[in-house]
Parts: sequence; structure tokens; C-alpha cells
Amino acid sequence: MHDEFLCHVTGYGICDGRRIGVPLGTYRAPTLALALWWLRDRASWIADRLDPQPEAGYFPPGALAPVADTVLDVPAVMRAWCADPVQQELVADELAAGRLIRIAANDDTTEYELLAESVDAVRMHRTASTLFTPVA
Repeated sequence: MHDEFLCHVTGYGICDGRRIGVPLGTYRAPTLALALWWLRDRASWIADRLDPQPEAGYFPPGALAPVADTVLDVPAVMRAWCADPVQQELVADELAAGRLIRIAANDDTTEYELLAESVDAVRMHRTASTLFTPVA
């Protein structure tokens, strides 16, 4: 059983013709339950930032505009992932087995990515690649 997990959230976009990643948060979770909680919290955080309520008093009139129906609804994807117990169980099983998990959704300008991996798996991978480096 893997006991500690590294979790990351990143936004990717195009700047000057290049794909650029902007770190939006990192968390070193001491348990699987906290890793899952943090991933759900960050997915909800992204959804709430991308899909604010237009009637909120802090938006001036005309500041928000709906997107085309052809654009993927990232907030809906993130909220659906958070609310799906089957997906949560799948992610828990993958992390417990030491595998990297990735949850991603993108609209027409940005990709939002949640990653998590076992600290033990990262250490084992680094150790194995160091031990078995081919020598010329």
C-alpha cells in the first residue's frame, strides 16, 4: 500500500505559439483519503472559477459572456468527476496500486490537469532508473 501522494493541478495554454503550463497548486497528501479530497477540492475550485454565478454582485453588467455550445463545459466535467463515486473508487484503486492518475479537461483556450502519484512509486522509479542506467 502506498502511503503518501504528490498531487498537482496545472493549467496549460498557448503563449507566443508555445504550450505553457502554469502551476495552480501542489499538495503532498499524507494519506490516500486526503489525496482524493484535495483532488476533488481543486476540481471544484476550477469549476467555481470558470463558471461563476452571473447574478453575483461583484460582476459588472456585461462582464460575463456565454461560450458557444460547441465548447466543452469544463466546469461540468470537473463537477461530474467530483460527484461520481465510481470514478473516485477507480482513482483510489489506481493510486493505491502505485500508478499515476491524470484527470484533464479542456475548453477552446486552456487545458486543466489534475495529477496524483504515489511518493513511493516515484522513489522506486528513480532508484530503478539509477540502478539500471546503460553504460557506453
